[in-house]
Amino acid sequence: MVTTHVCSNGLRIVSESIPHFRSVAVGVFVKAGSRDELPEENGMTHFIEHMLFKGTETRTAKQIAREFDRIGGDINAYTSKEYTCYYAKVLDQHAEHAVAVLADMFFHSKLDPAEIDKERQVVIEEISMTEDMPDDDVHEQLWKVMYPHHSMGAPILGTVHTLKSFTKDKIERFMERHYTPENTVISVAGNITPQLIELIEQLFGSFQRKSHDKQYRFPGFTAGHSLKHKETEQGHLCLGYPGLSIKDENIYNFVVLNNIIGGSMSSRLFQEIREERGLAYSIYSYHSAYSDHGALAIYGGTSNEQMPELQEVIVSSLLDMRKNGLTLEEVTDSKEQMKGNIMLGLESTSARMSRNGKNELLLEKHQPYDEVLRLIDQVSIEKVTSLMDLLAEDPAISIIRSK
Repeated sequence: MVTTHVCSNGLRIVSESIPHFRSVAVGVFVKAGSRDELPEENGMTHFIEHMLFKGTETRTAKQIAREFDRIGGDINAYTSKEYTCYYAKVLDQHAEHAVAVLADMFFHSKLDPAEIDKERQVVIEEISMTEDMPDDDVHEQLWKVMYPHHSMGAPILGTVHTLKSFTKDKIERFMERHYTPENTVISVAGNITPQLIELIEQLFGSFQRKSHDKQYRFPGFTAGHSLKHKETEQGHLCLGYPGLSIKDENIYNFVVLNNIIGGSMSSRLFQEIREERGLAYSIYSYHSAYSDHGALAIYGGTSNEQMPELQEVIVSSLLDMRKNGLTLEEVTDSKEQMKGNIMLGLESTSARMSRNGKNELLLEKHQPYDEVLRLIDQVSIEKVTSLMDLLAEDPAISIIRSK
């Protein structure tokens, strides 16, 4: 059972007790992502994520790493377009220590200017690494095409230009605006104790920062084309279409549709492009859902010579689905796949912690697993087929290939 406790400062603690597990996963979720950045701040949320690991007033970066290594635990973080998460997974006997270290990083990171300069170069190398991997970079270019005048289209890593402008003062001002109690959720799952929840409230439940209402500007979808030349053995293609927001009542129907299009090995695109035609080794689709919109992307990699054929087959496959519809067997199989993925995820404290944290942060509600399964069972072939209209629009296209 998932329970939510609201601290006096507005911070929320979400907990799911699983007594038969021997691990505890804890995550600090902050509703601050690349979408919240001004153009000159692009990359700030990701840079802050890095800096919180660079040492506090009482711990060096090396000590933070060693403290988790010596107890066999993991600590890490990631930044998305709408939130940032700092998380740890440890044996239950070390849970309180993990929470204490996360709190130390959250509140007492030094943000030393010398470390800022070093980490700036690390992230610049991370940007270079992404650009050297065209199968990753092609997705980045796609988002620029879909949302060319919106922060949703900006890279999470930022740019070399914006990174060079970051200072301790700018970082602190950004955190003052976004790292507020109302924007923060602590999610914990596993063999937790009342004492652990009390410690979380003690460490996180009293800090004060002025809350700022988030007024997101709807990004809108833009069809367009991006071609980037790079010496590579294989060409890389992404097509993007409008999707649904995480709050849309048809979200489960759309996830089923994505599975049928390219979300599994039995999907239309995988079977047609890889199994029947041998056009690509990697071919798949995915749906990214956000608070007010979503996007469906299709990726395929093939030789530069076969790139036009790959694009033609993808487009014709989508047209065939819109024209001739889907089969009841495809919809039924996709629903069972979804239910299996959800239920198998229950075996991981990390997965439960992550699910609960995101639900509280973005949806502010928690549906029992039986309710989720019921909603998936209500997915119908008629509803799934009707969503194909979203794929009737001209796509956004991103290509990376040799000249």
